[in-house]
Amino acid sequence: MTMPRLSIGLPVYNGEPYLAESIEALLSQSYSDFELIISDNASTDGTADVCDRYRRQDSRIRYFRQPRNLGCAPNHNFTAAQAWGELFKWASSDDLYHRDLLKLCVDALDARPDVVLAHSWTAIVNPASSVTERIEYPLGTAALSPAQRFRSLLFVEGGDDDGGVIRMSVLRRVAPLGSYWHSDRTIVAELALYGPFHMVPDWLYFRREHPARALRAYPTVRGWCTNMDSRRAARLRHPLARLYGEYIWGYTSAIQRAPISWPERRACYHALLQWAASRTFRVSAMPLAEQPGSAKSAEHASLRRPSRGGE
Repeated sequence: MTMPRLSIGLPVYNGEPYLAESIEALLSQSYSDFELIISDNASTDGTADVCDRYRRQDSRIRYFRQPRNLGCAPNHNFTAAQAWGELFKWASSDDLYHRDLLKLCVDALDARPDVVLAHSWTAIVNPASSVTERIEYPLGTAALSPAQRFRSLLFVEGGDDDGGVIRMSVLRRVAPLGSYWHSDRTIVAELALYGPFHMVPDWLYFRREHPARALRAYPTVRGWCTNMDSRRAARLRHPLARLYGEYIWGYTSAIQRAPISWPERRACYHALLQWAASRTFRVSAMPLAEQPGSAKSAEHASLRRPSRGGE
């Protein structure tokens, strides 16, 4: 069997409402040299039937049904561990994709060996799949300096980079997706320390906003983290301080592991200290109802980057 060049991991839990539309958008891509790895996290709705139907129709699909709910983070990591391709992309069970998204991302990676991740600008669609907003990518992840890319990811709002096409050789070197608060941000920041990102300047990725999306469905810090991994529900073993502390440590350890020069590493640490100080000041100045973990603050956080908490 010829190994596919690109692996797409699609973790899903109770994704029946939009799953078929998302699978169709992936299978109809103009770039076809890929496998689609679907990991059903013990869904209780009709997800298994949808997946099995498409598995029978297209040999590129590898379908796994977990015997129990692993949590969102382990399910994402499972799809990456199963991948055979030299490139990898996480897909979502509720999002949509322009038919040329994969082709243009792979072309960008082929054209520039230094680029570690390729994606496009994001458009927002509603439950009826109508575009409601178009967003130009605002981050400086194309910079040649690792410290500049890292600083941009800390301080600038926006980006859906965790859905980009990633070089598997780099993804295997970074820490897997964690279950602490905003672990989806630290994995992207670590990827950026290995090389620049490329954004196709067009709206080819369509993120669906609906009430069940992660930060809306799990508005508290503990609720979000418990969705990522059920063990986070234990307050004694996983107090909020730990959930926040691991978030900071995720950035710190990423800097430690990165193959960058000492001046760049020092600049990253400096940026992280500035960011942590600004976050501490901002949170302490917030009214209680807006502090992290409240529904209002979670709504604000969702504007920065969609969490993978809802798969």
